[in-house]
Amino acid sequence: MIPLLDLRGSDPDKVRPLPRAALDVEAALATVRPLVEEVRHGGVDALLAISERLDGVRPPSLRVPDDALRRALEQLDPGVRDALDESIRRARLVHQDQRREEHTTRLSPGGQVTARWLPVDRVGLYVPGGRAVYPSSVVMNVVPAQEAGVRSLAIASPPQKDFGGLPHPTILAAAALLGVEEVYAVGGAQAVAMFALGARESAGDLVCRKVDLVTGPGNIYVTAAKRLLKGLIGIDSEAGPTEIAVLADDTGNPVFLAADLISQAEHDVIAASVLVTTSESLADEVVRELGRQVPAAKHAERIRKALSGPQSAIVLVDDLDAGLAVVNAYAAEHLEIHTRDAAAVARQVRNAGAIFVGPYAPVSLGDYCAGSNHVLPTGGCACHSSGLSVQTFLRGVHLVEYDEPALREVAHHVVALSHAEDLPAHGTAITVRFPDDSAPG
Repeated sequence: MIPLLDLRGSDPDKVRPLPRAALDVEAALATVRPLVEEVRHGGVDALLAISERLDGVRPPSLRVPDDALRRALEQLDPGVRDALDESIRRARLVHQDQRREEHTTRLSPGGQVTARWLPVDRVGLYVPGGRAVYPSSVVMNVVPAQEAGVRSLAIASPPQKDFGGLPHPTILAAAALLGVEEVYAVGGAQAVAMFALGARESAGDLVCRKVDLVTGPGNIYVTAAKRLLKGLIGIDSEAGPTEIAVLADDTGNPVFLAADLISQAEHDVIAASVLVTTSESLADEVVRELGRQVPAAKHAERIRKALSGPQSAIVLVDDLDAGLAVVNAYAAEHLEIHTRDAAAVARQVRNAGAIFVGPYAPVSLGDYCAGSNHVLPTGGCACHSSGLSVQTFLRGVHLVEYDEPALREVAHHVVALSHAEDLPAHGTAITVRFPDDSAPG
């Protein structure tokens, strides 16, 4: 059911990253470019026509009416509402602590630089709506944006045949619960295009104003649209298939480990589930548990394909140092640590989107209610990128304040460097301010 890779006896310093599912974003660009051009030239009419063509339903309007949001929240299952309330509460507590404070550095009596952190003015948040419904993604995108102080938030989620061309009502309810009133029934690459370009009706009326930043996960076409339009808009990341890696020694609980590998495999047939372990007996027990648990799962066939694909594996290593070398090379989106002194081992990990410590911190906790953010770097990008946070929605701006004596003090250095770079006009911009005999430089 799951491939076995034996790395025992290998040099930990020469570990190669484990295989991942193929994801050809460049090839998807050929499909995405025409869609973007349709939206560019056709606006709202094009977006509605694309939805009819690709989603099989034409939304009654591009923007979801206020009463539909209100009705969705009123009709939301009380248990789901309680769960969303708690997820929001915990996420707010964590993300509030990520706020950045203004700081001034004084370099001389009259010279100082102040670092200010300003929120992006307008953000488009994408919420997928394919095989599953993701109200949790509404929470994970909206909360950090709100905590950053973003004043204008818009959500896009695919129209659903079963709901009259509106996004799934649970998505609408989550938006209403968070106070987001601007929601659009549009999905896929065309949603990213709408956010990047804006959308007008044929009469010229503006329905969706362009945004500055687009965040949120999506399929390969959403990812391709982000790549194509990056620069015109900012993006959070190019999200790929979800992945879980687990580092375990012989203390690991095979029942827990199998369940956790399955939990991410149920997302997609190209989702990755990787167990790295020092214990061959634990590996055998996990295989047996997978054989028992997978057939009982609702999405058994999807899970079986994901676990048996080249992107999933049980990896045997000699010791924890070798295991750490493997998981650091892999740079998983989600990494669980099931070892003795798991907290100490976790602090030796350099590359992971989020690290889940010990047997009672499974990835699915982070998906919903840990307080952490579940929009995380995939495809090995955790070695250079971070998950979604308040910082994603902030821009650092330096406020430079120098008076005449402070500039005079450093002027000769500016002039010297301007000549070293053969940019003498840079130096002149300094010396022109000091025309008397004491002019610097």
